[in-house]
Amino acid sequence: MSNAIDALPPLRDVIAAHELGARKALGQHFLLDLNLTSRIARAAAPLKSFTIIEIGPGPGGLTRALLSEGAERVIAIERDPRCIAALAELQDVSDGRLEIWEADAREVDISALGDQPRKIIANLPYNVGTPLLIRWLTQASSLASMTLMFQREVADRIAAQPGDAAYGRLSVLANWRCQTRKLFNVPARAFTPPPNVESAVVSLTPHTSIPYPADQQALERVTAAAFGQRRKMLRGSLKSLPADPAALLAAAEIDPTRRAETLGISEFASLARALVSLTGPDAAP
Repeated sequence: MSNAIDALPPLRDVIAAHELGARKALGQHFLLDLNLTSRIARAAAPLKSFTIIEIGPGPGGLTRALLSEGAERVIAIERDPRCIAALAELQDVSDGRLEIWEADAREVDISALGDQPRKIIANLPYNVGTPLLIRWLTQASSLASMTLMFQREVADRIAAQPGDAAYGRLSVLANWRCQTRKLFNVPARAFTPPPNVESAVVSLTPHTSIPYPADQQALERVTAAAFGQRRKMLRGSLKSLPADPAALLAAAEIDPTRRAETLGISEFASLARALVSLTGPDAAP
């Protein structure tokens, strides 16, 4: 099977044949370096016996690597209809292991795709990477892992811990639900066209049991408020919430003079629980 994939035309030829000029509106930067695509696939191993979900495969560089590294079922979700024909050539030699969906990943229920266990492995379009991740965190119980490429700045925020310069709202949400690890950086020159920034690959493994229980929407709301005015003390930054900051912080047993970047995951979870307790379950729509 690997021989059949290796015999496919080079990715640059596929892009030329199907006129797949990357579209800025779709956040497209195609990864053509086969050493890197193989490295990403290996970082997400093992692949066998998992449903592998790939978002935005484009001309199929990473898709080829996933199949070559032993994935038994790959569901590739591609929004750009121009790429479907290019992926069909790969599907023809995949021995039934590749399924192609023409869809917007923001509208797909990942938890209903294929059979468990599932892994998401993707070079995410820059313009939708963060919203997709936040959405997937709500479905994390259905996922074994996520191995995702983002802009390096976003990857740093995902893996950041309290006290790190990059620590922020995304750090809290990701590390509340998953164990995160930044794997490696990817230079801009590896892409066509090269973006203006470096990228990085991050591993996220959902916790089997969430260490600090909280409602995710409430957690999203308190982190948005706290980090939205991160230079302010919490007694000031939390004023946008539908609860008195003093009462909220007292319920969570947090000093009101602290700032968002000093709080750990457990403390933000306490704030989220306090918000629901003080305002009801509909406080975080």
